[in-house]
Amino acid sequence: MHILLIRLRLVGDVVFTTPALRALRRRFPGARLAYLVEPGAAPVVLGNPHVDDVFIAPRSRGLRRIADDLRLAAALRRRRFDLVIDFHGGPRASWLAWASGAPRRIGYTIPGRSWMYTERVSRPRELRARHSVENQWDLLERLDVPSITPDSDPTEMSERQDSRRAVEARLTEAGVGPDDELVVIHVSAGNPFRRWPSESFAALAAGLASGSVRRRVVLTSGPSEPEAARRVADQARARVPEVADRIMRIGEFDLPELRALVGRAALFIGGDSGPLHIASTTTTPIVALFGPTLPERSAPWRPVHFVTECVEPGPLPCRPCDQRVCAPGDFRCLQHTSPERVLEAAERALRRGRLHLAPVPAIVQ
Repeated sequence: MHILLIRLRLVGDVVFTTPALRALRRRFPGARLAYLVEPGAAPVVLGNPHVDDVFIAPRSRGLRRIADDLRLAAALRRRRFDLVIDFHGGPRASWLAWASGAPRRIGYTIPGRSWMYTERVSRPRELRARHSVENQWDLLERLDVPSITPDSDPTEMSERQDSRRAVEARLTEAGVGPDDELVVIHVSAGNPFRRWPSESFAALAAGLASGSVRRRVVLTSGPSEPEAARRVADQARARVPEVADRIMRIGEFDLPELRALVGRAALFIGGDSGPLHIASTTTTPIVALFGPTLPERSAPWRPVHFVTECVEPGPLPCRPCDQRVCAPGDFRCLQHTSPERVLEAAERALRRGRLHLAPVPAIVQ
C-alpha cells in the first residue's frame, strides 16, 4: 500500500501529526508512507523514521502557484497512491488530495470541497477542549488505527548531528560552557494573539539571569518578529546591568538548529507556537504560555514524566477565541499573565528537571 499524508502550513500543526505517522506505520507495517508539506515545516518530517518520501509544496503565489501545483499534482499522480489522508482541509490541500488520483481519499466535511474526498469526517466548528493530536483520530478511525496517548506515541522530530555541532560551536563562541544552566526563551509568535508582551519577557529574562551565576539565558525569535529577541535582550539587560552578560542573543536558528538548541538546554519557555511544539519533541523541561488557546488542546504532547508546566490566565468569558478579533480589545488573556507567575513556574520546572521527578504535568492558573 502507498499512503500520502497532507498537512500544509504551520510548524506546530505538522509536529502534531507525527504521532499519527508512528501509529500508521504500526497499522500498515509494509506500506510506503509519503508526506506532503510546505517548506517552512519540512524539517519536522525530513528524517522521520516512519516516513519514506517527503514532497514539498512551494510557497509561491499567483500564476507561479498554479504552475507549481500542476507540476506537483502530476508528480503525485505518477506515484499512484492507494490512500490519501488530508489532515489540513484547506483549499490547496484538498485540491492536491483530489488531484493525486488516489482511489481512496479521507478528509473533513467542508462546504464546497467535500466532493474532493471519497470519505468525509465531520469536523465540529466549535473550539473543543480536546487535544489537536486526538482530533486527528477522527480521520484515522476509518482505518481502524487504535487511539494513542502521549506516553505511547509522543511527538517527534529527529535531531541532526550537523545542527547539534553548529549549535554547540555558537554556544561555545558566546561563552556558554558545558556546565552552565542554559535557558532558552522564545519571545515571538507568528500570530499576534499569542504574543506575550516584550516587557513581560524582559522581566522574566532578567529574573532568570539573576537566579544563578551558572545560568545563561538565550533569547530566540522567529521570522515573524526578527527584532523581538534583540529588543527583549536590550530591555532585560537594562533592568539588571550587573548580570547583562548572562542574557544572550546569538542570532537566529533554523528549525533543526532550534531542535538541537532546546535539546541542549535545561529549560525552554515559549508561547503556543511552532517552537514550543518543536521543544515538545525533546526531553527538556518546558514552561508553555497560553493566552487565547487552551492547554487541553495545544499542550506539549509528550510523556507525563517529562517536566511540563502550562501557565494560563484562567477562565475568561472570551477564552478560547477564534483569534480573529480580540472582543475586549485589550488582549487580557496575555496581559493578565504576570512575569512573576511565569518565573515561579520556570524555577519550579528547573528544580524538577534537576531532580528527575515524574509528576503529572502542572496547569498553573
